Amino acid sequence: MRCIKNKYPDAEIHFLTKAEFESVVASNPHIRKVWTIKEQVNEVIADLQKIRFDHIIDLHKNIRSKQVRLKLKTNYSTFEKLNFQKWLLTNFKINKMPNTHIVDRYIEAGKELGIVNDGKGLDFFINPKNEVLPPVKGNYIALVIGTAHATKALTVEKSASIIQALSLPVVLIGGPGDFQKAKGIVALSSGNNVINTCGEFNIEQSASVLKQSTAVICPDTGMMHIASAFQKPIISIWGNTVPAFGMYPYIPQDKSKVNIVEVTNLNCRPCSKIGYENCPKEHFNCINNINVDYVKKIVDGIVAAD
Repeated sequence: MRCIKNKYPDAEIHFLTKAEFESVVASNPHIRKVWTIKEQVNEVIADLQKIRFDHIIDLHKNIRSKQVRLKLKTNYSTFEKLNFQKWLLTNFKINKMPNTHIVDRYIEAGKELGIVNDGKGLDFFINPKNEVLPPVKGNYIALVIGTAHATKALTVEKSASIIQALSLPVVLIGGPGDFQKAKGIVALSSGNNVINTCGEFNIEQSASVLKQSTAVICPDTGMMHIASAFQKPIISIWGNTVPAFGMYPYIPQDKSKVNIVEVTNLNCRPCSKIGYENCPKEHFNCINNINVDYVKKIVDGIVAAD
């Protein structure tokens, strides 16, 4: 959005997404209006047709977004999803993915409009009313436990073992559905300073907690990208997915802030480009074998340099 505005300062940008994701872009000052749907694009097509857009940038490239392009009958551009390359990597462990981050591939969708990457990284904006006080005084580590798919997430046991290894207080980040999991983590981390904020805050408020942290430990999930927007030191822990898909933390201004932690010697990984509710092999070694001492070493280095 920022790069579009760099090229076309007077452009009026509208953003279409599912209602559940509205809060991710709701406070973005570059966007004039956010349109949302529950399930079908027909919920908003008639209203969108009245606006007479000059161009559509399709960053989803699925059936719904194609319907929008067809119905609005205007110029459009999109990007290569590389589904075949992802299929090769997932099913045969043959890596033909380009060494290009998804952000840079998205920027390619605006190439014909003269839109270029300004190299300033991601944006995430917080409405001032959603800024919150830090959950603890002084430095703390934010640990994200919420993910859309369980095979991306740290287990209760692995989360607790990481917390027990750290010297700083830890604040748990997640949604209402993560509250019980967080309670289990707190119970296993007895004697350590851990605060459960799961379900207490909305996305922008949780982002405020991330913004004020010393470092962020997170799996492959949306909060990882929000932490990247704030240029936080990130310990990015990977389960069934892999950074090769191009969705690792994006901090081009300072790549040293990105720390990738993964189990690389598993011939079953990646098992999906998205994730599952349970490990298909039932051992879940991609998370269970994460080296806690290595995570601690990274965090200790960040804290010492802070």
